[in-house]
Amino acid sequence: MTQAALVGITGLHTNTVREHLDALVRAGLARRRRAEPSGRGRPAWLYDATTEESASEYAGLAAALAASIARTSRAPGQDAAAAGEAWGHELARDRAAEAGDTAVGAGRAVLALLDDLGFEPREDPGTPSRVRLTRCPLLAAAHRHPEVVCGVHLGLVRGALQEHGADPAGTELVPFAEPGACLLVVPALDEALGEAP
Repeated sequence: MTQAALVGITGLHTNTVREHLDALVRAGLARRRRAEPSGRGRPAWLYDATTEESASEYAGLAAALAASIARTSRAPGQDAAAAGEAWGHELARDRAAEAGDTAVGAGRAVLALLDDLGFEPREDPGTPSRVRLTRCPLLAAAHRHPEVVCGVHLGLVRGALQEHGADPAGTELVPFAEPGACLLVVPALDEALGEAP
């Protein structure tokens, strides 16, 4: 269902509906995807309800895959990062309509991607390259297999940056850097977001 349809059904203001939808997506109770293009302009977002059961099944599958990679790979962190990079490229291509060709567009697009995936990124206003990830959609699996799960997440950011034309060099993820947050360091964001309007 589109946001416009929900506005029509509920009679609520567009901004109110958008805030509720964003909260539902972050909580894993709704899923957001682009509609098929039809005509001019950017396609609308479509929202689908999810269930706690489907989110739990996804987390269980991710935990099983992480355990398998940790057990069978000779370089689990590297293999996980490579898988994450491929996923980051794919996700960034799917969202390409949202980002421009500039580094500013890349930085904003990657932060928006992380937000859409449920990481709730928080930028450090003084140092844009330091981003706190205040939520992990796969927290239980990350605690059990941080090298694999966090490696995928790091690769995802690197792949998305590359897909948007930004340099991923120096990008690091420090799992559980502080209570309630991981630290993502993306040097490309200092210049890009520091110059954003």
